[in-house]
Amino acid sequence: MIRSMTGYGTGRHRVNSNGFDVEIRTVNHRYLDIYIKPPKQLGFLEEKVRQTISKSISRGRVEVYISYEENGEGSRNVIIDDNLVKTYIDALKTIKEKYDLKDDITVSLISGFPDVFRLEKTEIDEDEMWNLLSPALDEAIGSLVAMREAEGRKIKEDLLEKVRSVDMLIKDVELRSPEVVKEHKQKLEKRLKELLDQKVVDEGRLALEVAIFADRCSIDEELTRLRSHISTMRRIFELGEPVGRRLDFLLQEMNREVNTIGSKASDLFITQKVLDIKGELEKIREQVQNIE
Repeated sequence: MIRSMTGYGTGRHRVNSNGFDVEIRTVNHRYLDIYIKPPKQLGFLEEKVRQTISKSISRGRVEVYISYEENGEGSRNVIIDDNLVKTYIDALKTIKEKYDLKDDITVSLISGFPDVFRLEKTEIDEDEMWNLLSPALDEAIGSLVAMREAEGRKIKEDLLEKVRSVDMLIKDVELRSPEVVKEHKQKLEKRLKELLDQKVVDEGRLALEVAIFADRCSIDEELTRLRSHISTMRRIFELGEPVGRRLDFLLQEMNREVNTIGSKASDLFITQKVLDIKGELEKIREQVQNIE
């Protein structure tokens, strides 16, 4: 299955007003490059996020943005410094007795003294946080992959059309190739007659020259391999796995065969068709850069 490397997905999960929002964007990249922006206090989740993403995405620049929302209940505890409170009360009693003051020690009075209370964050449960984040992450990945697959189907249609164009151009070259040898034989025979000033040419010598020319400009092997590569490309399109790198390699091989045909060609028609094939292969290569 062909997937585009460009996509976007979001996910959201809440439990008792606590939860995560996840946003994932992907763009073209030669390899898998994952950038994760988690909340500062939840950086310990980054490696699990990375592992989860890499199971579903194999290629592309992946940007992951994670936000966490909590209702505040239970996230912090108020700690009373009992020793300090006792110290304050003892000090107040001493003042009362020493100066014969009225006894009005109250909670509001004690709570106003420094450092009687302190806020302490509740320790984060890593497993609990992951169980809260995981559904949102899975939802974001699912919507991202669906978008990449939808775009991939469009790319596949375009690639198949371009492959058909290459196929037709190769057929044109195949039909023309034998005619090149025939025309060369005719030209060579005419030239020999002019040079020898005679109407009869040594057929053995002519056959040898034609055979040498035919061997030198033969492109049968290159055409056969091109045909094989086209069949392979069509099979790759149907694979249920990332195919971008395989298509990259296959296109390199096809370009190599086309360049060889171009170097052997001694015919204007074939040269023009070679240029047309290279143009189509370049269009295919540009599209393949968008494929996972």
